[in-house]
Formats: sequence, structure tokens, C-alpha cells
Amino acid sequence: MAIRERRERERAERERAIVAAARDLAEAEGWDAVTTRRLAAEIEYSQPVLYSHFKGKGAIMAAVAVEGCGDLAAELAAARAAATDEREAVAGIATAYADFAERRPALYDAIFNLPTELPFASQDVPVELARAFAELAETLRPFAGDDNLETFTETFWSGLHGLVSLMRNGRLRREEHERRLALLVDRFARLG
Repeated sequence: MAIRERRERERAERERAIVAAARDLAEAEGWDAVTTRRLAAEIEYSQPVLYSHFKGKGAIMAAVAVEGCGDLAAELAAARAAATDEREAVAGIATAYADFAERRPALYDAIFNLPTELPFASQDVPVELARAFAELAETLRPFAGDDNLETFTETFWSGLHGLVSLMRNGRLRREEHERRLALLVDRFARLG
């Protein structure tokens, strides 16, 4: 039993090392630099060892996205907890979301922009993705009124994601970023 537990622990440690190396490499050089060959060299294991954990780069990227969603959920929760009222909570999560995308562009891309096989908007969604969405939804709950909370949250999230993505890609004026976030918050954080 002890040998099997040790092997399972070592396997989990290797998997964490692969995901951490992929995150670090993507943040430093972009997702194009993340290859199984490069990751194998980074963690000092052979490519077959990587393939014993993940089917390929897409599966590694999905694991990074799931872990990143856990990080995003924690940041959203902290922003919500720091707020003194419901409207400030909406502004806080909007800012936390935008700041996350700015600070962690490759991670944000893995979660929201690059193709993955992650089941968003389904019953099979990984818990970390569900937690991030739940933070948004619970923050917006007081403002949803008669609207379906999930649809209301998806619409807010879509607006937030659009603003962040367009600004990051140079399609919007950077100097108006905070004003655009304030406008979005103003439209969604209205009672009644």
C-alpha cells in the first residue's frame, strides 16, 4: 500500500510540475513556446512521461486553465469580500477580473481565448470554473431582479471579457479603460 501511495504522490507531483512549467513558459514566452519537447526539458523528464499524464498540449493547456480559474475565483472572492456594499462589490470584481487579465495574459488566454476541450456552461464544468462563475453570479445577484441570474451574469461577463480582450488587442483606447469598466458596472449594478 505504501509503495502505491508513494507512486500516486510522485505522479501528482510530476503533473503539478508539468502544469507549473507550462504556466511559467506561457507567461514568459507565449503559448507558441509551450511544446511537449520544451516542457520535458524544463521538468527534466522524457516526452513519454508527459504523455503518460496528458494527451498533448491541449490537455496541458486545459489543466493550466482549470488551475488559473481557481486563481481567478480566489481573486474575485477577495474583491467581493473587501467591498463595503453590493455596488462596490460589482466594481471590485470587474476591476479584479480586468487586473487578472492584464497581469496574467497567457493564463487568461488559456482560460478564455484559446480553444480547449473544457466543458464551459454545462453540468460537467470543472469545480474551479464553476467557482469563478459563482463569484460573479453571487456578486450580481442583488441586481438581477426578474432576470435569470445565470443569463444576467453571462451578459455581464461577456461585456467584461469583451472590454478586456479589445483593450488588450489594441482595439480600444487604454486611457479610457477605467471609464469603460465604470460604465459597465453602472449599467449592471442598478437595483430594480
